Amino acid sequence: MAIRIVRLGSPRARDEGLRIGTVRRPPRGVPKSEFASQDWYDVWYPNLAPSADLVKEAQEAATPKAWAAFAKKYRAEMGTPENARTLDLLAALSHGSDFSMGCYCEDESHCHRSVLRTLLSERGANLIAG
Repeated sequence: MAIRIVRLGSPRARDEGLRIGTVRRPPRGVPKSEFASQDWYDVWYPNLAPSADLVKEAQEAATPKAWAAFAKKYRAEMGTPENARTLDLLAALSHGSDFSMGCYCEDESHCHRSVLRTLLSERGANLIAG
């Protein structure tokens, strides 16, 4: 059992389980009824997405220093009691369930999901390497 960190819209892996979209906005031009069948996500959970201002900052982060500043602010957002409890819950669930979480970005290393992976790992989540 484990969490798989994925790019939303990519083909599902075997035994991936429930796919959670940790994005600020649903995919454009896709009817809600087709989100799951088109491999976007089964459940939308924007609570774990960066705030709108941070999404913009991440998109504009062209240097390692700018990316580090984004990551620090995103970590702070995920450190609020509500978000921290959600991360703790997901980490605990990863030991008994298969599920995936993701975002639209092509490059995970320049996406909030890379920080999310680290935050879950720090909480003892069982993660599939990727």
